[in-house]
Amino acid sequence: MTNRNLAPIDESAPMFRARGLTKVYRMGEVEVHALRGVDLDLYAGEFVVLLGASGSGKSTLLNILGGLDAPTSGEVESGGHVLSGADEEALTRFRREAVGFVFQFYNLIPSLTARENVALVTEIAQAPMRPDEALALVGLGDRLDHFPAQLSGGEQQRVAIARAIAKRPAVLLCDEPTGALDSTTGVRVLQALERINAETGALTVVITHNAVIAQMADRVIRLSDGHIVGIERNAARVPATELAW
Repeated sequence: MTNRNLAPIDESAPMFRARGLTKVYRMGEVEVHALRGVDLDLYAGEFVVLLGASGSGKSTLLNILGGLDAPTSGEVESGGHVLSGADEEALTRFRREAVGFVFQFYNLIPSLTARENVALVTEIAQAPMRPDEALALVGLGDRLDHFPAQLSGGEQQRVAIARAIAKRPAVLLCDEPTGALDSTTGVRVLQALERINAETGALTVVITHNAVIAQMADRVIRLSDGHIVGIERNAARVPATELAW
């Protein structure tokens, strides 16, 4: 069974174009090579899974694409703007206007309701969704006034996703969004990401070490030791509801 509600993919021009990306972290006299010459194109509307073991370079690559980190060498462009070498003001604007981030840990403010946590983003965005609209999109339209402590782990992660997508980002970057969740709860979170990709057309990039999740992607990009070691296109996307691990 395939997912019939896929976002259209515009392959006329990449949303991200990375060439020769390297990243070296220096810890005392030790150099850690997190990325070793990565070339990559990502397109609007895609659902992409970055797959690899811990230490393969997945998070480093995601952070560079999202403007949270800078490469040691190489170039990355998004929408015609060169991110590598951009100043902090330009990167802050890029992150605020174009990118939604979802991490393994939810980073919700305990004293604020689900609606208020999402509103933190909508108050500074240019043309945001209403908080209740974003929460409805992730299946939490009936939990608007609940505090994080009143929500399950999966529900908290879906609030975090609603917060990320409420500003209508062009790209949603997700670092191990199901890493702290059991299979059943994780599938609900992946359903939310699947729906957002289909209904908003946001390029959705999900980091995982779980090979099962790769089945729901348009493309699977495999990393190992800082290199891209394979790029595969799935013939058909498997719906999140059919995944089990």
